[in-house]
Amino acid sequence: MKAWIYRNLLPPLLVRVLTRGQRRREEVENFRGLYSQFVSQGDLCFDIGANLGNRVRCFRALGCRVIAVEPQSRCVRQLQREFGADPQVTIEPMAAGASPGTATLRTSPMHVLSTISPEFVEKTRQSGRFAAVSWTGTEEVGVTTLDALVAKHGEPRFVKIDVEGFESEVLAGLSKPLSAFSFEWTPEIPGNAVSCIRKLEALGSYEFNYSWGESMRLSRAQWLSADAMIRVVEEFVGESQNFGDIYARLVSTP
Repeated sequence: MKAWIYRNLLPPLLVRVLTRGQRRREEVENFRGLYSQFVSQGDLCFDIGANLGNRVRCFRALGCRVIAVEPQSRCVRQLQREFGADPQVTIEPMAAGASPGTATLRTSPMHVLSTISPEFVEKTRQSGRFAAVSWTGTEEVGVTTLDALVAKHGEPRFVKIDVEGFESEVLAGLSKPLSAFSFEWTPEIPGNAVSCIRKLEALGSYEFNYSWGESMRLSRAQWLSADAMIRVVEEFVGESQNFGDIYARLVSTP
């Protein structure tokens, strides 16, 4: 029986393990070129909406310390399994928002689409991009703020925010400029991206860039002003295939 298991079951299992490992290595290498423009070894990063940790993996490969903020219980369990023994990763099992408290997280079988934002659910269904997706579960989750995270863990060099339409609420919980950010851009709810840009503009002098989808490449050789970035957002309103991330870096403070 043991010989049969070795011959018939172990090879496919090993292939899956090796394939997953190879995918993760390729993913890290893909991300490295982008994030190395913002961070280097020893820097502190906040990963707001850490999900299963693909950005945590990348930041750690660059030698960064990471605060992984994630409210979904199943994702938190995976983060704890993979990073729980790493002293350079701190897992905060909660959401981030405008003020501390609690919120209702609408969960989906597609864990990357779980959200606190009812508008995200409604608008992406209407556009057809996620028409077949269900958000049938809920979790009551704790909410912290960026200000509280900075007070607890220190000032990060980079803050990545990917929380399915709740990005502007996350930035609403920040009262001081930080060095650099990325936040998800959902074309069905352009007001969310505009609010994020205006919030950062109010905190300091930022310049902006963007990447499409998961390309992990900045689209502009020259960085844009806040107004120019908003014009880009407005140009693609409703074009649900054109989603991505907006990047911001601090030039100076008021």
